[in-house]
Amino acid sequence: MSAPSRIALFIDGANLYATARTLGFDIDYKRLLKAFEGRGVLVRAYYYTAVIEDQEYSSIRPLVDWLDYNGYTVVTKATKEFVDAGGRRKVKGNMDIELAVQAMELAGQLDQMILFSGDGDFRSLVEAVQRRGVHVTVVSTMASRPPMISDELRRQSDVFTDLAELQSTIGRDPSERGAVRQSGASTSSGAGPSDD
Repeated sequence: MSAPSRIALFIDGANLYATARTLGFDIDYKRLLKAFEGRGVLVRAYYYTAVIEDQEYSSIRPLVDWLDYNGYTVVTKATKEFVDAGGRRKVKGNMDIELAVQAMELAGQLDQMILFSGDGDFRSLVEAVQRRGVHVTVVSTMASRPPMISDELRRQSDVFTDLAELQSTIGRDPSERGAVRQSGASTSSGAGPSDD
């Protein structure tokens, strides 16, 4: 009998939130963790998101705090604010580099990497991790128009799983929405605002 597969989840928070919202459901992060714990030894579940530091209240904060206390390794960084050429205020908070560095650092200890993102910028990361012998599953969606997954990332992955297929497994029960929906997070699960 072979040893159980060593798995790590890498969740691009803004991308997963946007994908689930496009499909019309909220992620139950407790159920998501449980679903992947059943597939092998879950080495780590990373959740990446940018946060606005100078706001008195951030709608992502309750989710980040809940994830941090419930089995996830949360990686955050402060957003950067700038004014574009047209004079419009913009907020930028991209976590791609942090995700890529940690995936490469952990690759030698993994059999499987599950990447929750459709961002084509991760294609070369997936290729590099595969060269180290790691099997990569990418979770996003083709069900939206346009698709939320880049074609090159989908082709590079060993397995592509459409998030729509996981809705019954990791979706939040609609009866839990109520007032929680307004803040974008709850004490047992939730989804945060886009940070890209």
